[in-house]
Amino acid sequence: MRIASILVKGEPALGVRTPRGMLNVTALDAGVGTSLRGLLERGPDVLTDLARHVAGAPVLSDEEFTYRPLVPEPSKFLCLGLNYVAHAAEATYEAPKYPVVFSRVASGLLGHGEPMVVPACSSQLDYEAELAVVVGRPGRHIPKERALEWVAGYTLFNDGSIRDYQKRTHQWTVGKNFDATGPLGPELVTPDELPAGARGLRIQMRVNGEVLQDASTSDMIFDVATVLADLSVAMTLQPGDVIAMGTPSGVGAARNPPRFLREGDVCEVIVEGVGVLKNPVVRSP
Repeated sequence: MRIASILVKGEPALGVRTPRGMLNVTALDAGVGTSLRGLLERGPDVLTDLARHVAGAPVLSDEEFTYRPLVPEPSKFLCLGLNYVAHAAEATYEAPKYPVVFSRVASGLLGHGEPMVVPACSSQLDYEAELAVVVGRPGRHIPKERALEWVAGYTLFNDGSIRDYQKRTHQWTVGKNFDATGPLGPELVTPDELPAGARGLRIQMRVNGEVLQDASTSDMIFDVATVLADLSVAMTLQPGDVIAMGTPSGVGAARNPPRFLREGDVCEVIVEGVGVLKNPVVRSP
């Protein structure tokens, strides 16, 4: 199943993508609600229940809806740094022996199709294509061998980074959290549609059609099960939490000369079987 957070006539709703098109399941049953996080918080059987609503839901034309960030206000949005060996090398770091984790905040998130914003204070907005995991149920001290049971599904993330601000300190938080720099979506793809742990999927970043990142999710240093288990040692993972699994090599800051995003560019994060996350780039006034 493919679930989306959408706006229909300016009102939030949940949609399900099918071969017939995008279906407005909130319009069919208001009890479904309008929040993916809220839906997942209702328990492990909620996606099975949602599937029963799909047959009768109205189909939306592409002009009738727009995308919101898949999880607009997650309890936690955790990101992995340096989780591909080649990216760690191009960033002049040693490959980590334990997941490198930082956070993103909700004000930086965007939906599919919304513009990423180059801030007025910098010209160093960089792209990062990432696979993201959405947690489906609460968990603490999750055993690695069962960790994939906690995955509600997978989506795409572009970890837009303001590099000069990121490098001002040893902590990356500010450079990773400018407003309107983190597209998330377009849809949650449930695990039954993908290989276990979303392994072996081709991941790309294209800017204006040019392939700038190209790798496989099998190249990750820490896989999905390992990351869920390790994070749950420290904190209780909650339904709707998002974990971005890091980016492969080819980021703009590591190129010679550097290739930062400019007004008029169009970014596409592409992961095999998950979809395409596409966003234009604008300059802040």
